[in-house]
Amino acid sequence: MEYVIEMLNIRKEFPGIVANDNVTLQVKKGEIHALLGENGAGKSTLMNVLFGLYQPEKGEIRVNGKSVKITDPNIANDLGIGMVHQHFMLVDPFTVTENIILGKEPRVAGKIDIRSANKEVRELSERYGLSVDPEAKIADISVGMQQRVEILKTLYRGAEILIFDEPTAVLTPQEIKELIAIMKALVKEGKSIILITHKLKEIMEVCDRVTVIRKGQGIGTVNVSETDPNALASLMVGRDVVFKTVKSDAAPAGDVLDIKGLKVNDSRGVNAVKGLNLSVRAGEIVGIAGVDGNGQSELIEAITGLRKLEEGSIKINGKEIANKTPRRITESGVGHIPQDRHKHGLVLDYTIGENVALQTYYKKPNSRNGVLNYRRIYEKARNIIAEFDVRTPSEYTPARALSGGNQQKAIIGREVSRDPDLLIAAQPTRGLDVGAIEYIHKRLIEQRDNGKAVLLVSFELDEVMNISDRIAVIYEGEIVAILNPKETNEQELGLLMAGSKRLEAGENFHV
Repeated sequence: MEYVIEMLNIRKEFPGIVANDNVTLQVKKGEIHALLGENGAGKSTLMNVLFGLYQPEKGEIRVNGKSVKITDPNIANDLGIGMVHQHFMLVDPFTVTENIILGKEPRVAGKIDIRSANKEVRELSERYGLSVDPEAKIADISVGMQQRVEILKTLYRGAEILIFDEPTAVLTPQEIKELIAIMKALVKEGKSIILITHKLKEIMEVCDRVTVIRKGQGIGTVNVSETDPNALASLMVGRDVVFKTVKSDAAPAGDVLDIKGLKVNDSRGVNAVKGLNLSVRAGEIVGIAGVDGNGQSELIEAITGLRKLEEGSIKINGKEIANKTPRRITESGVGHIPQDRHKHGLVLDYTIGENVALQTYYKKPNSRNGVLNYRRIYEKARNIIAEFDVRTPSEYTPARALSGGNQQKAIIGREVSRDPDLLIAAQPTRGLDVGAIEYIHKRLIEQRDNGKAVLLVSFELDEVMNISDRIAVIYEGEIVAILNPKETNEQELGLLMAGSKRLEAGENFHV
């Protein structure tokens, strides 16, 4: 059998942890090969070894049958290996072309030939159906477009083998469809793709074979045509996974969150939330469904004090919190799981213990007379790590060193342990595996069952339908419908999210 990539018995260690324990991965030419595993299973580590960012302690790598030593990413590029990272490596003020040619600039008489570079980028973009404007600035284009720039960067360097690291974690449903079409087009051109993911639906839709890693060890490789999502989930987490969350009917009480006539501007000063009304009661989960960019971020930032209101009222338990400071809002009974865990959820270079204390460090017993009590801070962190199954070498580990799923569990542990009356969960399972998703959904439902109000904001329609008691559809900054999940479906929600009005009973959809 001729493989384009063979990673044989790879072992990679970090202080106190074996990230890859004799893992073998073999990729055929022209296939999309999934690398599946829980958060922290060792998938990204294995691909960072292949891309030359890490050096393995043991094992052999072969490219097109030849044994190679990949000591840095330049060697990987020379061997035809390109990597599209989960967190994009782009320079915001530069144009698309400037980012793509960085480090490999075409020159004429010693000067960078930007005109011919633009032409080449445009041709590459058209050839692979990527439709990117070469002269646009990175800061001005969407996340989906930025990802296309990362793909073009690898193609510009002549990549024949492309590694995609969790490529759909930050994309909208529409962008995911477009990315899948792009991946299929790349394979038709003779490229080979390794797809790091934990999204079983995508594996079933686009992949040929899948290699499963669990706790750093290779579990095996299977043909996608011969398996199903349940079997893959069991291989991934080592037990059966429940996809449909079981919950009793909600028994809501009075309003905890009450928003009336809310108007909020975005960063450009344009009205993003337009006279929005919404309430969330104690003992219920209200899910907000909508396409990214319809005012969700501005709504959450207004509630949590991160963005100024232009008009309107936001009350928690009957008390006005509009335009109060984030600390005052937090102390009024609001917990916040932010949509960007790196930007707003954690200080990545702080330890887990310090991150867990971020909301309460100034209170007893965490401090006295302005002096931090680290013994109590780390004791609390140990309790949260145990209760919320945060997989970390210790409470002294920097947050940066944890996988995305474990970072998310630490944030949820911090917010839930403060016992807030309203818990705002924004994209709480973005980028997480099925095991972590199942766990987080259970914790959100637990909050509801404890009489708390939960506001869920998610781009994952099945997540919104699965755990919400009521669904509020947001479109262009307004709530256009409030639905019972038992009386709607993804088709109706999708149409409402795209701006169509709700149909009256007896009418039919015309799509």
